[in-house]
Amino acid sequence: MHYAYLDTTDLQVSRLGFGGMSLGADVAADRRLLDAARAGGITLFDTADLYEHGRNEELLGAAFRHCRTQVVLATKVGNQRRPDGQGWDWNPSGAYIRQAAEASLRRLQTDYLDLYQLHGGTIDDPLDEVVEAFERLREQGKIRHYGISSIRPNVIRRYVPETGLSSIMLQLSLLDQRPLEAVLPQLDAHGVGVLARGALAQGLLAGKPAREYLGHPAGTVQAVAAAVAAVAKRLQRPPAEVAGRFVLDTPGVTAAILGIRNEAQLAEALQLARSAPLPPDARQELLQAAPANTYQEHR
Repeated sequence: MHYAYLDTTDLQVSRLGFGGMSLGADVAADRRLLDAARAGGITLFDTADLYEHGRNEELLGAAFRHCRTQVVLATKVGNQRRPDGQGWDWNPSGAYIRQAAEASLRRLQTDYLDLYQLHGGTIDDPLDEVVEAFERLREQGKIRHYGISSIRPNVIRRYVPETGLSSIMLQLSLLDQRPLEAVLPQLDAHGVGVLARGALAQGLLAGKPAREYLGHPAGTVQAVAAAVAAVAKRLQRPPAEVAGRFVLDTPGVTAAILGIRNEAQLAEALQLARSAPLPPDARQELLQAAPANTYQEHR
């Protein structure tokens, strides 16, 4: 397993992270999957207080309370559930961030969070208040690092390099190359870690039927998936591994966050973690087949 760092701190994480897990009917099976992921070398587990009304955090807390120092726990804040349980509202206030942190700590059965992330963000958020809340939590030892999960370049630019955040979580794949144009060079220049999600483009690069995706018509998606399959065949690798390596090989990317929901997906993820980088000509072939897209909003 390869390792990388977020920023220049001592937060060490595997190149692959386990994230976005949906709870199934069999909690024991979910626990076995988490245990197998950790045994396979995955150390970063990403969740959010919003997922499954907090039950996702509770699952991770129960799974890792006996080996807390061996994993990196990341969660998110900002989406406040309504009292009636019907939906949520955006709340980036300092008071709510501090309140929500205490609740996440309880559910995760830990006295500190390795990484606490703002779960989104808008250009109108009270930046100073947000950062003050994160910094106070860090001073109290309740969080070790903070970051934001956002695809909005204008929001990311508000935080970098003006604050002490360690990471940005954003979406990146052959079918979503927007960060390459807008924010990755900036984050790399300032030493901010990048957690990339969506490497398989909701499975479209790993065998799912083509459909329109982020402005790409279905025909384009099909052509890009065919290029991934052709490179995979030539290199004798699975298409999911080729698509994942495109993300991992991108300069500035710290780790890829994969949604792992069953043993087959975990096996693919562990194979990706052990894989070699793509040959330069293979990466170039993929880039030529995939039209680069740009952010039309949030500039």
